[in-house]
Amino acid sequence: MSYGDIRDKLADDLYLSGAAVQDKYAKDWSEAAAHMPEVVLRPRTLDDLSQMLRLAQDHEQRLVTQGGRTGLAGGATPQQSEWALSVERMNKVLEIDPIGQTITVEAGVSLQTIQETAEAHGLMFPLDLGARGTATAGGIAATNAGGNQVIQYGVTRQLILGMVAVLPDGQIMAQSNQLLKNNAGFDLKQLLIGTEGVLGVIASVTFRLFPKRDVVRTAFCAAKDFDCVTALLFHAQKQLVGLSSFEVLWDDYMEEVVSLTGKAELFDRRYPFTVLIEVEQASDNDDVEQALHVAIEKGIIEDAVIAQNQTQAATFWSYRDAIAEILSDLAPNVNFDIGIPVPKMKDFTQDVRAALQAEFPGIRQVTFGHIGDGNLHLSCTTGDDNDQVPIENLVFGKATAIGGTITAEHGIGMLKKPWLKDCRTQEEIALMQRLKAMLDPADILNKGRVI
Repeated sequence: MSYGDIRDKLADDLYLSGAAVQDKYAKDWSEAAAHMPEVVLRPRTLDDLSQMLRLAQDHEQRLVTQGGRTGLAGGATPQQSEWALSVERMNKVLEIDPIGQTITVEAGVSLQTIQETAEAHGLMFPLDLGARGTATAGGIAATNAGGNQVIQYGVTRQLILGMVAVLPDGQIMAQSNQLLKNNAGFDLKQLLIGTEGVLGVIASVTFRLFPKRDVVRTAFCAAKDFDCVTALLFHAQKQLVGLSSFEVLWDDYMEEVVSLTGKAELFDRRYPFTVLIEVEQASDNDDVEQALHVAIEKGIIEDAVIAQNQTQAATFWSYRDAIAEILSDLAPNVNFDIGIPVPKMKDFTQDVRAALQAEFPGIRQVTFGHIGDGNLHLSCTTGDDNDQVPIENLVFGKATAIGGTITAEHGIGMLKKPWLKDCRTQEEIALMQRLKAMLDPADILNKGRVI
């Protein structure tokens, strides 16, 4: 497709070209090499998006879809000869239904906007990420994002009721469902959730909302070993009905937080594991205090501190959110968002941390995770970019050998494709390829991502 084709068929304000293309369109947050696209398509409406995809297929012009570009797998970084298709101007809240507890938004609406709009109606959208101000509805749906509250509310897939999308040939697929139960035919939106934009472009999404709880209790707990961490998880899930977050910070993570940010130690000494829990309650009772007191009496945890107000709760979360500062200091770094069966996580983390230290003496490592859903984050650096692939081979190999996955949150994108075969069967990958060939025979949309 040439500039002439665009000028003939698209309004001038629907694309950028030449010097008007800004650096931000050249890459996402991953380590994938930046590449400046020649053209950025910027639809405002569903019809604009449909027209652009028809034109791209007719002229066999490859496109990469972009939302907030917060991905860490290279999925939104343009490749050679690709144009960017940004949904940043499709950013309207289309409807909020306080009675049905749903919200419908265009793909370019930020996660933070969804949360704030829901809150203004006494509701809450439970998905939360550190990139909430930038991540978009289309992006979190396309990657099936997880976040901090999966143990109570599930991943994005469980929060989506309806979707409008455009297939690679420009055909509009409107499954604008707002019902919790709807078994009428195929659930076609599932073809696009978590498939990273290779089968179509999400235009709008209808999400579930939930009543906002009056009280949220946040606490830090100290544990002497990983067996105590898993015992605390079971204890908290049994005793605290509204348990929504269970974030585990290893000692290497806490060491980096304290040394880099100057934050105070949480307890009188450093423990091997620090657990951040959050509980949503209907009233200001003392369930959390009682449950943690029992946990201390039983020897499950060594100590605990409960936030006394929202300001202190925000301070507690700042320890967890300090990962952004840690990653900046670790650069160049290798980041993992692997999934490990919880019963195998203790041995896995001990094994992989020791193996990395033996193979790469002096390596810096930080470990944390949403352990309630088996999602483990490991970030490390040797200071040498040449070590990235050997480190990935080591960690991914050990994860898949015990039935884990190479990605629990961020997706495959471009960067993790070489290891997809290690956690999916040949038959599964072949079926993915057949679906791609059927829906996008010209292979114009997000070519080379995932498969």
